[in-house]
Amino acid sequence: MANIDKINELHAKKESISLGGGADKIAKQHESGKMTARERLNLLFDENSFVEIDAFVETRSIEFGMQKKKVPGDGVVTGYGTVNGRLVFVSSQDFTVIGGSLGEMHAKKITKVMDMAMKMGAPFLSINDSGGARIEEGIDSLSGFGDIFFRNTLASGVIPQISVIMGPCAGGAVYSPAITDFIFMVEKTSQMFITGPQVIKAVTGEDVSFEKLGGADTHNSTSGVAHFKSSSEMECIEEIKRLIGFLPDNNLSDTPYEPKGDDLNRIDEELNEIIPEGANKPYDMLDVITKIVDNGDFLEIQKHFAKNIIIGFGRLNGGTVGIIANQPKFMAGALDVNSSDKAARFVRFCDAFNIPVITLTDVPGYLPGVGQEHNGVIRHGAKLLYSFSEATVPKINVILRKAYGGAYIAMNSKHLGADMVLAWPSAEIAVMGPDGAANIIFRKEIQSAENPVEARTAKIEEYRSKFSNPYVAASRGYVDDVIEPATTRIRLINALEMLSSKRENRPAKKHGNIPL
Repeated sequence: MANIDKINELHAKKESISLGGGADKIAKQHESGKMTARERLNLLFDENSFVEIDAFVETRSIEFGMQKKKVPGDGVVTGYGTVNGRLVFVSSQDFTVIGGSLGEMHAKKITKVMDMAMKMGAPFLSINDSGGARIEEGIDSLSGFGDIFFRNTLASGVIPQISVIMGPCAGGAVYSPAITDFIFMVEKTSQMFITGPQVIKAVTGEDVSFEKLGGADTHNSTSGVAHFKSSSEMECIEEIKRLIGFLPDNNLSDTPYEPKGDDLNRIDEELNEIIPEGANKPYDMLDVITKIVDNGDFLEIQKHFAKNIIIGFGRLNGGTVGIIANQPKFMAGALDVNSSDKAARFVRFCDAFNIPVITLTDVPGYLPGVGQEHNGVIRHGAKLLYSFSEATVPKINVILRKAYGGAYIAMNSKHLGADMVLAWPSAEIAVMGPDGAANIIFRKEIQSAENPVEARTAKIEEYRSKFSNPYVAASRGYVDDVIEPATTRIRLINALEMLSSKRENRPAKKHGNIPL
């Protein structure tokens, strides 16, 4: 009988802990458009697979009346489970328990599951919904943040790390997500900022709302801090599951193999007509990508930021690939400060986790302008050069149309170690565009001609026929083959199979010094 009493006591304790801050706080959470920490985990994990760890942990603080407060689980739910059959470790802050604030034991719970994720070689997912550092615990809460940041850094490139912002995330708390690989946000309910609107108003006089300062739109479109935004928490969780499906468990495991029944020998005749006749006319590069990947399934990342370049995951013959592509629909696909940062970080993620990189190139150059130069386009552009040069995963480049100057080199050229460079017949590979080149090379001849306009037009065509095509580069071996666009999918799959056993070493060193 005594044992039954103890078992009943256990169930009662667990039931009490599962209620977090209580029915009133849960109702308030729902009223603000948010789910509770446990409701989110129930949606994320496969049914009955989640195992909670450290449910009985409580704060040790006795300052400022903390010993009188009820702090179930110290404001965070931690544990592990499976997402579509894949092991994932998680921490989920509970805003119903003293605002999900981070104290000493709260942080220890998080660092424990982070350590477990590293030992087991499984992705770690952090759901953030917190008022920030627990002021009552002072330096212990700051110590906890530091311990998390340190582990985020150690885990970087070893296991995938995903941060999910489902409430406020302010002050030092934003730096853990910033170190991780991907950040998800939810419209209207997610915010990230170092200093809040009140502090900014007091210090600078600027008047700004929480949403404008650090909402999902701001960080997905303007700052580039976040990678995904969703209209609801439910939609956000579905996108997280989709992302995990593309990722390997760790840096030593293979990418998931998920054949979707798409014919590996599929030819798409529409690709033969997709490049416009006019060299300066735009088209949507996403149309090219979806025609190449398995079943048109492409997960675009940071779709609202630096729209002149596209990054994301697709599958070719069932295997995950990372795709980087210039987007002629925006800024003619030119490279600039933000697109260089966006692409460089994605290349480094793919390289860390053995994901082959495919580039689809149509780049007229770097975006000219005083603003770009003063904002350090040299330094930022160098990041892209560095990341491609550093990467040892299979690297394939397809040049669709323009590939001019330094931007041609930066977009995964043979000179930076691309394993296979293919070009469409429409490719124009040159130091610069025909118009600019003719003005320089034939300047005197054009000026002295009876009809300078006709002479200039003729010289532009002369330059285009000699150099603005893929055949000069192919004759030098910088392009491995010129292919019919309709066969692009077949050629990419063939190249990936050939490159599957690729081994490439780099000089021994502690680490390089990327131009941050």
